[in-house]
Amino acid sequence: MDLLKTILGAAGNSELSSLGSQFGLDASAVEKVMEQVVPALGRGLQKNTARSGGLENLASALQRGSHEKYLRNPQVAATREGIEEGNGILGHILGSKDVSRNVAAHAAANTGISVDAIKKLLPVAATMAMGALSKKTNSGAQLQQLSGGQEKQSLLGSLLDSDNDGSALDDVLDIAKRFF
Repeated sequence: MDLLKTILGAAGNSELSSLGSQFGLDASAVEKVMEQVVPALGRGLQKNTARSGGLENLASALQRGSHEKYLRNPQVAATREGIEEGNGILGHILGSKDVSRNVAAHAAANTGISVDAIKKLLPVAATMAMGALSKKTNSGAQLQQLSGGQEKQSLLGSLLDSDNDGSALDDVLDIAKRFF
């Protein structure tokens, strides 16, 4: 199951509606935004974990944090604390504010939702994505327990494989095409 499905499945329509109301959006708009930004976050995760020590750093972050609370209750992700944590996550995953702005602009162009609303929702999406990863990897323990890099990449790849074809590479390349 990929990150987007995990997030949307955990949140449900009523939670998305409640979350969206904080940003002037309805549940459908929040879902459209998530469909645009979560794959970009997945691409950032894939890129970061491919670096030396990147997967271990992700596993450590998942073990240290209590990210699942954001998945269980998206309203917590929209608090000041959740947004601060989300901005930190965005910095690690995407690397710069310019990339975050590009993700927001791309999502706005594809959804018709204002870039300002998407910028506000982006840190919430980041915390929820970490919550989904935490849930799927038992707070990162599964990543730490695996001995080989290929096994670890396989587990992370399955979370990023949005079309369930057994490879996250095509999904990551599809996402990358949107930004270049």
